[in-house]
Amino acid sequence: MENANLLLLSSSRVGDTTYLQHALALIKAKLMGVNELLFIPYAGVTVNYDDYTAMVQNALTELGIKVTGIHQYADPVSAINAAPAIAVGGGNTFNLLHQLYQNKLIKAIQSKVAQGTPYIGWSAGSNIAGLSIRTTNDMPIIEPESFNALQLVDFQLNPHYTDYNPAGHNGETRAQRLAEFMVLNTTTPIVAIVEGTALDIKQNTIKLVSGLSDTKGSTTAANGFLFKAGKKTVITTEDNLDYLL
Repeated sequence: MENANLLLLSSSRVGDTTYLQHALALIKAKLMGVNELLFIPYAGVTVNYDDYTAMVQNALTELGIKVTGIHQYADPVSAINAAPAIAVGGGNTFNLLHQLYQNKLIKAIQSKVAQGTPYIGWSAGSNIAGLSIRTTNDMPIIEPESFNALQLVDFQLNPHYTDYNPAGHNGETRAQRLAEFMVLNTTTPIVAIVEGTALDIKQNTIKLVSGLSDTKGSTTAANGFLFKAGKKTVITTEDNLDYLL
């Protein structure tokens, strides 16, 4: 998407950080002076939408950002059309996509992003920016109209990626599940982003970025992974990933 201006965060927290704290500098840079955003809380299943919106508002208050929940509008499509920026939170990806289809928001969001409107997602909110939600980690608690997602980028995403495999666990690892996808989708890339990292997309460029900082305030290098055609490749914050667009 030519004018896409996206920040796709793996997670809302890293370790014991407070909500969105690690991402505040990235969010501030993405909004570039925009002081209001429309929040889509549909991924929240066990949290009330008002409470979810308030949680995001509290996290962004120090940036001077006003947050309004889309559920507060009688016409969600009009709310998207008027939004100076859009944020989509984490939770259950299947419920999120189901609600987007139910409220006829897929094309509306695609149109706004094509105009250069900033889009910030984390976890499920990042997952739906890809081609489909077929590489989500979530349980399919509800069946959306389609698994096709917003298709703001031309690849799949897998937030919260980890290679961790606890002792005694005999279930599939994350890498094994993504390997199954690659067998059936040999040419489709999957970008796996670990907690604390994000994909920053703007002006037809894409970079892996990190919200983690050391005691000197510099950004700590963090790796992600590209899965494609049966291969797993490390990607870093120094890599040019523009070929994925």
